[in-house]
Amino acid sequence: MKAADFDKKFDSGEDVSDFLDLNSARRSGLEVKRINVDFPEWMVESLDQEAHRIGTTRQSLIKFWISDRLDHRASHQ
Repeated sequence: MKAADFDKKFDSGEDVSDFLDLNSARRSGLEVKRINVDFPEWMVESLDQEAHRIGTTRQSLIKFWISDRLDHRASHQ
């Protein structure tokens, strides 16, 4: 199927799910890239305490806080 035909079906509200391979679908910009960050020990302890308090992991807490800060920054530009 040509892209124009697919777009026309989608725009008219037709179900186009049969034309998609959802097992291999990816959202761009969500690929994971590993980085290493060194924190002082007191900061790691504080992160662990806060993560435990709200019932999540240190990594999830850090990602949430950074995401929140970047979203906040982007909305004020």
